[in-house]
Amino acid sequence: MKTSLILRSILILLIFSGVSCTKTSMQNPLLKEWTGPYHGIPAFDNMQVDDVKPAMLKAMEMKLDEIEIIANNTNPPTFENTIEELERSGAVLNRAYAYYGIFSSNMSSSEFRAVQTELAPVFSEFQSKITQNKKLFTRIKEVYNASLKTPLPKDQQRVVALVYQGFAMNGATLNKADKTAYAAINKKLSSLYTKFSNNVLHDEENYITYLTEDQLDGLPEDYIKAAAQVAKSKGREGAYAITNTRSSMDPFLTYSTNRMLRKQVWTNYYSRGDNGDAYDNKALITEILKLRREKVNILGYDNYAAWRLQNRMAKTPENALALMVEVWPAAIGRVAEEVSNMQAIADANGDDITIEPWDYRFYAEKVRKATYNLDSDEVKQYLQMDKLTAAMHYVAARLFGYKFVPVPKGAVPVFHEDVNVWEVMDQETGEHIGLWYLDPYAREGKRSGAWATTYRSFSTFDGKTNVLASNNSNFIKPALGEPLLISWDDATTFFHEFGHALHFFASNVAYPTLNSGVRDYTEFQSQLLERWLSTDAVINQFLVHQETGDPMPKNLIAKIKKAATFNQGFATTEYLASALIDMKIHLADPSNLDVGEFERKTLDALKMPAELPMRHRTPHFGHVFSGEGYATAYYGYMWADVLTADATEAFREAPGGFYDEELAKKLVAFLFAPRNSIDPAKAYRLFRGRDANIDALMRARGFTETTP
Repeated sequence: MKTSLILRSILILLIFSGVSCTKTSMQNPLLKEWTGPYHGIPAFDNMQVDDVKPAMLKAMEMKLDEIEIIANNTNPPTFENTIEELERSGAVLNRAYAYYGIFSSNMSSSEFRAVQTELAPVFSEFQSKITQNKKLFTRIKEVYNASLKTPLPKDQQRVVALVYQGFAMNGATLNKADKTAYAAINKKLSSLYTKFSNNVLHDEENYITYLTEDQLDGLPEDYIKAAAQVAKSKGREGAYAITNTRSSMDPFLTYSTNRMLRKQVWTNYYSRGDNGDAYDNKALITEILKLRREKVNILGYDNYAAWRLQNRMAKTPENALALMVEVWPAAIGRVAEEVSNMQAIADANGDDITIEPWDYRFYAEKVRKATYNLDSDEVKQYLQMDKLTAAMHYVAARLFGYKFVPVPKGAVPVFHEDVNVWEVMDQETGEHIGLWYLDPYAREGKRSGAWATTYRSFSTFDGKTNVLASNNSNFIKPALGEPLLISWDDATTFFHEFGHALHFFASNVAYPTLNSGVRDYTEFQSQLLERWLSTDAVINQFLVHQETGDPMPKNLIAKIKKAATFNQGFATTEYLASALIDMKIHLADPSNLDVGEFERKTLDALKMPAELPMRHRTPHFGHVFSGEGYATAYYGYMWADVLTADATEAFREAPGGFYDEELAKKLVAFLFAPRNSIDPAKAYRLFRGRDANIDALMRARGFTETTP
């Protein structure tokens, strides 16, 4: 999952209205110019929660002053004096929001959450003030109309179209009364999003399962040591803490032999936001859905999905649903096979159970061993985070020509001691490209999951800027002196998020707006990079045993590749269930919606297998209800995976395989460097010579018997 470019959206759309800012000194560290090496870097070591509110208010005030200058320019509107000036505006807010994002995602606290709650409606008012600035939009519209008659250079034409569309989609064309109503709705939504997110974080922090030594049966030694370390950090030395995050839950459900504890840990995780208390999100979701429907009705759309998807690759909710519905029967059919295999093993063992959701991972692991003689814990011994990091850098060197050089500790400010930094350089010319920050470990105050983001994006129109990008994970920090061993799935996610980072570093666009992503396309590049984890070059060089240093044996490699489509019923179904609920709940009438009932009835109608849950149940579906980035867009992972599977076959067929030099050049030139400067469908055709189709996806997931 990614959050890169949140800032760009805010800078284009955020507005400030009716808020009285006291004059704030530019000595506030969150507002200061970034100085020091690497073209200036954030002072992450000098950020305090007390500085957040005054910094954000002052930065928004300054941005609005810049907007007023653009809007009131007496010269006829041109690309240079309107669009470029808009692209140029908000530099101070850009810097301030980099710190705000760190506090929100990586270093949250009760003090920050109070500030966040207070600022949420202010951000929304700020957004409305810019998108509803009549003079500004009049100038944008004139430049846009002129460009239709006399086209600008291609990148400028694209910027104008994106800026105009962004304003129009957010109410710039409405009359005064409708603008007021639209702004009021967005203000309410902003507060609800913040509350939703904080409720989920509360349940992640407060539902911890503490184990005693006699409850550790089946758990890997490295996991036990890490759980002890977490418990100690929480004042429970001698106990073992299973935190309420996926990185802690997933291995516990895979290996623990204690079925009752598996049920408890499973229930804690999948009940986040759904515990019938002050932090329950179901009523919030109903209110969010009503307000979303109301605001798009003002814009003339029947439902939120129709409004949201108009500028995505899918274009309409019907197209997105058609893809999901086509894959769904094969996915649940495979689940039935997987459950049958698991039940057979349980019966043979005399376990006297019927497979339940908290059993799926445990018995799937037994099936994996029985079918492929493949032990996930054995594989884990070859998956050390440090070695995987080096492997990702190797892939970046082979495909992109990048060199990652560690920055010594203390040379660059970081917001936590666990963060490491690398300089990214062109390995041939030595040219500096940017900095890569890695924040790998879970901790209190850090949101769950894995994501990539940027603190500064690439552009050239005002002089070339370097990229400051980060990857963020939630691995359980190992005991002192122990290597961090992760699962194959977690290693795949690690590569996935690094794909987003490479997308940032490869950017070669003139204007900041062109770094914006098309949601059902930007996951393609990151999903594609996952495929390099299982290439021979990576396996042979970097997947070495954590104790002996020996490379992964050939017979183990063969087992991994043979089992590549194992458990795809589970993986596809848990994801698709969430994507389908996301789309269907936004198409439903929200007026009398009971969220829990809707989820149950919709899954029943889909014949959702009872043995597994949605990957993200509605009450904690932060992708969709803690903001609008993935709302009606969670399908985008599968839409992008159609492209991913097809592009993977292109590399598999190339003379040089996954490291084919000519195809790698096309990969960078057409799929990574352009960002949003050209239409995604056109970009893919330039790479592949044709459109992608679903056949490669079905083959990749093992849902067809044919092979390419």
